[in-house]
Amino acid sequence: MISIVILTKNEEKDLPGCLESVSWSDDIVVYDSYSDDKTIEIAESYGARVVRRQFDNWSSHQNWGLRNIQFKNDWVFYIDADERMSPELVKSVQSAVTSPDDCVAFRVERRDFWGQAWLKRVQASSYYIRLFKPEFISYERLVNPVTIVDGKCGDVNGFLNHYPFSKGVNHWLDRHNSYSSFEAQQIVESELHAEASFFTLLGKGLTVKDFNQRRSYQKALFYRLPARPVVKFLLFYLIRMGFLDGVAGLRYSILQSIYEYMIVLKVKEMNSGLDRAGT
Repeated sequence: MISIVILTKNEEKDLPGCLESVSWSDDIVVYDSYSDDKTIEIAESYGARVVRRQFDNWSSHQNWGLRNIQFKNDWVFYIDADERMSPELVKSVQSAVTSPDDCVAFRVERRDFWGQAWLKRVQASSYYIRLFKPEFISYERLVNPVTIVDGKCGDVNGFLNHYPFSKGVNHWLDRHNSYSSFEAQQIVESELHAEASFFTLLGKGLTVKDFNQRRSYQKALFYRLPARPVVKFLLFYLIRMGFLDGVAGLRYSILQSIYEYMIVLKVKEMNSGLDRAGT
């Protein structure tokens, strides 16, 4: 009924829990970027198929997977190794594909956790398109890709639980060091919506109905703000009331501010290199 695709790179710690949460599917594909730990052995022990490709960037990697992996079913659910489908979500997606009402994709609500603490108020985004027919989906951006849906999109109930700190803070920092490089490259190369005025971005960032398009305008607007790391901390911790998430909310808000500062510094460094190259 629904195929599963799991993106992996050295996920021996998280993969078993993820596979258990999707064990109801008759077609599980582990889409691996040449892991050198026990990821492949674990995947095969659970009866999953393994497809391997060298990772280049997020949108390119995901687009290749959707166009080249031969899924057994018309519908696909995309999940990362550090995510788990709740029982309610499993029931909801199974029901959704039985009566899709012309939808070609569905959004799910994700909950991020620090340990067992739900980061309820400081998530950058709660809704993600994860259930879809592959032929109607494409991705844009080098990192944190925007999902483009060619058709009607609906919503399903139940939570997709995400544990970004399952491998520790050091792993989170390493991963976001990589993410920040892609984000900086994206900013320097594309200058997202560079032709739009500040007020145009503000208006579209508040009013555009499609969530992913609205998010792209909000991101472009955010990149024009001065003192972005401070603004991000205040946004997460005070405006979104991250302080109500306790110590985990404070820690996460600080880490997000650090991540934003990494992007700022890398953009400056890249632009400096371009300036030197042009002289």
